[in-house]
Amino acid sequence: MPSLQQLRYLTLISETLHFRRAAERAHVTQPTLSAQLAKLEDELGVQLVERSRARVVMTPEGEEIANRARRILGEVNEIAEIARRGQTMLSGTIRVGVVQSLGSYFLPLVIPDLHTRYPDLRLYVREGLGEDLARRLEEGSLDLLFCPLPITGSEFAVARLFREPLLAVTAIDHPIAQMDRVPPHRLAGERILTLETGHRLHDQVRRISERTGAEISLDYGATSLDTIRQMVAMNLGISLLPALYVRSEVQPNQMVTSRPLDGPQPFRAVGMVWRERAARGADYRELAQAIRQILRQTTPEVTVVD
Repeated sequence: MPSLQQLRYLTLISETLHFRRAAERAHVTQPTLSAQLAKLEDELGVQLVERSRARVVMTPEGEEIANRARRILGEVNEIAEIARRGQTMLSGTIRVGVVQSLGSYFLPLVIPDLHTRYPDLRLYVREGLGEDLARRLEEGSLDLLFCPLPITGSEFAVARLFREPLLAVTAIDHPIAQMDRVPPHRLAGERILTLETGHRLHDQVRRISERTGAEISLDYGATSLDTIRQMVAMNLGISLLPALYVRSEVQPNQMVTSRPLDGPQPFRAVGMVWRERAARGADYRELAQAIRQILRQTTPEVTVVD
């Protein structure tokens, strides 16, 4: 029968598609990892990985077994968490996923206070696209996910955290920069820069653009909010950016500025998501409440929700 260690090595190879990087993440030598993978293939009687000098490719059987291995390893972690129940709440390591358009501007606002409240808590953070992070959460390689809501998945538990307004961001010499508030109809005909397809923010900005008559830029899809800000500064278009990013990167910048939209402000809802069956569900609910308290005290740009 495969050992848990062999299954862990297989999942790391599946994620990295590189023996050396997989070995580094496993904290073993590359020959050790290669030998264990070969032993696993012998025991199962099937090739799991195609090896060449140029690259590593998972076979269809290898990919399917790696996916099942992630679920098994996730269940083993849950067993360990159940055994730790009754010990200090919110201690140890929590593997956190956070969408790219949120993590760098949200986590720094709450992590210092969380460390003060829970000195034994460690957060291992992975940024990425929402769809990929949700899959990792479902498979068990992540424990928590911070992301825009709603999120699909019947086996997920969700704690709403806050509503974050989307603000119009323009170059400092753009006509909109002279307004106190931007009437939605003023966006008509404006070229809107946003993240590339695959980001939830792209979909939301596209819907706002369709309602207001603005035009989404089709010749460039940014991979980061910083790239959008730099393009806006060069008057290549305007954008609709989340308030926490504006607080962090737009307000201190002398090349761009932000204005709220008039009337009901568009916003994105942000929440914390975990597997419904997770052994540390009580911990996660306490963490969500602690984050709400911190944001109420420190971050007037967002509306905290329970």
